[in-house]
Amino acid sequence: MVEMASYLQNILISFAGLTKTDISVSLSFWRKRKIPKGNYYNQQNVVCKDLGIVVKGIFRIYHYDPQTAEEKNIFFFSEGQFIVSFRSFIYQYPCNYYIEALEDAEIVYASYDDLQNLYLNHKSWEHFGRILAEHFFNQSQQRTEDLLFLSHEQRYLNLLKEHPNIVQRIASFHIASFLGIKNQSLSRIKKRIQENDDQVIF
Repeated sequence: MVEMASYLQNILISFAGLTKTDISVSLSFWRKRKIPKGNYYNQQNVVCKDLGIVVKGIFRIYHYDPQTAEEKNIFFFSEGQFIVSFRSFIYQYPCNYYIEALEDAEIVYASYDDLQNLYLNHKSWEHFGRILAEHFFNQSQQRTEDLLFLSHEQRYLNLLKEHPNIVQRIASFHIASFLGIKNQSLSRIKKRIQENDDQVIF
């Protein structure tokens, strides 16, 4: 497993301007957890009680419709990213989504109560909480605008930028679900991109 202090420094100093001292006061609140492929970080209708950071692996957040038995992927989380169902976490009410490991994964995490303790007692951690809220607001807004304004191909290319090698790591139908298309349409997008790349002359 990852060495906790150095890993948190690598993530949190650049994310919210926390110092090594700020991180040291939080170390007793962070835990390590391994999540095997196919297991869940959190489940639908369960309150999300922890804020995690992905050390290893990739997760999907998806909604399951019991009437149609359809699963719809909303987000992916991979190495170095925060993992949480944020509305469920901040309001402490049941989550609308599942968060599933698509590979054998490792995370570090802190509980809602422990983070509230940090927010109340350390101004720098209160600032972290604000930056975190802005981060997830931006992520949610970006997802909405991508669905409204971008083509399927543009959304696919943005996904590749955010999660390098995701195509090699997870099944195509998960990516197709995220894009809101069928596997056949995803195959056509991949082929078109490959053809365009082949035409580039250096």
